[in-house]
Amino acid sequence: MPLKRFNWRIIFGISLSLLSALLYFLHYTIFRDARHIFIYLLGDIAFIPVQVLLVTLIIDQLLKVREKRIMLKKMNMVIGVFFSEVGVALLKHFSNFDHNLDKLRGHLILADDWSGRQFLNAKKQIKDFDYGIESKKDGLELLRSFLIQERMFLLGLLENPNLLEHESFTELLWAVFHVAEELAYRVDVKRLTDPDYAHLSGDIKRAYVLLITEWLAYMQHLKGEYPYLFSLAVRINPFNPHASPEIK
Repeated sequence: MPLKRFNWRIIFGISLSLLSALLYFLHYTIFRDARHIFIYLLGDIAFIPVQVLLVTLIIDQLLKVREKRIMLKKMNMVIGVFFSEVGVALLKHFSNFDHNLDKLRGHLILADDWSGRQFLNAKKQIKDFDYGIESKKDGLELLRSFLIQERMFLLGLLENPNLLEHESFTELLWAVFHVAEELAYRVDVKRLTDPDYAHLSGDIKRAYVLLITEWLAYMQHLKGEYPYLFSLAVRINPFNPHASPEIK
């Protein structure tokens, strides 16, 4: 088998071993002191376990932590793009079907000085909240058009490798994409049966709850890492009826 077909690591390893043997032979030829060679050889071999410890348990762990931070940063960038392009508008669309929106708003009107405890309390409130989704209300056609328009964007996010380890956000994307598919197959969403409206209400509620949960987690991330982005997010809060990007 030609050398070019060998794994380059094997060739590199053999080359280094031969070079080491050649240098040891040169040392013996010049100084004729095999004892000195074996003393240093044994010392080098004795250090190998310590070196393995440093590389595998410490340096490798530090590299993994660094890689995880980079991955989380990329993942949050993608999530930020999602909310900028689709998520915030989708929250407004979904909330139009919520009979209990006024009560929900009380838990989601963020402020620049929100603490970790306030975010934790809001997460608990939205988890136990009684959502009143009714898809028969006006706005279903607007939601259908919006999701069909953004369908390729959602597909692109599902294919993004940075989101593979973010299970909750991936679940959200699948839930939203499912609503898009359900609506796309219906020719006239204004003339559906009551059981069909009930089915769509369930699909919308699933995506709505997941979307609010991820939105709140993303807001907390912005509060800690990017206060200037959080400031804008507070001013355009989709749950605040008086929201305005202008600073007053």
